[in-house]
Amino acid sequence: MNTVPSENKKKNIIFYFTDQQRADTFNADIMPYLSEYSEDGTVFTDCYTCQPVCGPARACLQTGVYATECSCFKNGQSLPADMPHLADYFNEAGYDTAYIGKWHLATDSNFNCEKTAIPEDRQGGYKYWRAADVLEFTSDGQGGVVYDEKGSAVEFSGYRPDCINNFALEYLSRRDDSKPFFMFISQLEPHHQNNKKSYEGYPETVADFENYPIPDDLAFLNGDYNEHYPNYLSAINRIDYNIKLLVEKLKDLGIYEDTVIIFTSDHGCHFKTRNLEYKRSCHDSSTHIPLTVFGAGYSGTGKDGRLVSLIDLPATLLSLAGIKVPEHFKGFDLTTKASRDAVYIQISESQCARSIRTKDYKYSVSVPTYIAGVALSSSPIYIEDYLYDLKSDPEEKHNLIKDKEGYKQVRKKLQKILLREMQNAENKSAIILPAIISKKK
Repeated sequence: MNTVPSENKKKNIIFYFTDQQRADTFNADIMPYLSEYSEDGTVFTDCYTCQPVCGPARACLQTGVYATECSCFKNGQSLPADMPHLADYFNEAGYDTAYIGKWHLATDSNFNCEKTAIPEDRQGGYKYWRAADVLEFTSDGQGGVVYDEKGSAVEFSGYRPDCINNFALEYLSRRDDSKPFFMFISQLEPHHQNNKKSYEGYPETVADFENYPIPDDLAFLNGDYNEHYPNYLSAINRIDYNIKLLVEKLKDLGIYEDTVIIFTSDHGCHFKTRNLEYKRSCHDSSTHIPLTVFGAGYSGTGKDGRLVSLIDLPATLLSLAGIKVPEHFKGFDLTTKASRDAVYIQISESQCARSIRTKDYKYSVSVPTYIAGVALSSSPIYIEDYLYDLKSDPEEKHNLIKDKEGYKQVRKKLQKILLREMQNAENKSAIILPAIISKKK
């Protein structure tokens, strides 16, 4: 049955998170159920990550600040103990909190739990826990283990996205129903399975996507998309089916009308076209992510074309729960009419880089060495790296950073915006040097 939400009743909130999902895969062919649900909500068409790496993106969500501010600018860095986390705000507001799936925020140079249980003091404040720090190390596409809040192993067998979703359904059945809840579901898929160097699609549907068109921003470059794209899409399609099961469970429990669902991903995937792996670049294939919000009487607008960042979601989550947004949060509340002229992106590991994405342009600067990306959280000096005119070149085929005259004023304006965003996010500025002669596309 469906119930009508009370005006004074706090919303239940579900944050459904995938890993490495491109924005263009959120469509009626691949995700028909989510597309249908979103018709009554809002699809944010221009949402971009603030850090295209797994751990840093997650750290931004759990702290409300950029990765450099919470000292999680690369993988293998744990959440700071002296900073309040997202679940802490919900706990204080009387919510029951749950986390399910991949965490990637407990291991650091002093403590490794990539393949073992995560101690309770590294669980971000969540009360119900069915997670692993690096889920691809404790499982594969057909089974493995997560751990509960006390550190006990919880085995699962079957297709991994199904099992992670089942833990969410189990939580809904056993939660304290005297409280509203905030549940964070963190699927690993469609991220690749590291030890197999493959993508784990749902076996019964992989063939359905064998002839699915390769996106234009990939097809003109060399990469491994032909080999992996069918499994990649199959995994996303199966997650869509699991979202359907989740919505049906909410309806069966009579709480769908009291529950708002936010769906997004940490970053996209460029299938080794822009560098030697799958993300960690400024390009839209790596940074453009899906975002939709629906349910709980959320009066959506259909499609919202504002420039939106992953850093906006912590503030939005608290606002939806009626919790005051802390002043130190860097993003804005998407339930308001606030807007920005650029999304600011920090990039690490492949390089130490900073980028902005406006409606019309992409501009990126970097310290272009792998060592810098791993060793430096920031730099006092950057070199211009990429410039794309997205109006005429949406697939980012032509890097214009060497065009010193034709885009002189554009580069000057974008550099000014980038330095402004750097100051806001990191409380520091930098010197930006002209591009070195490069053949980068």
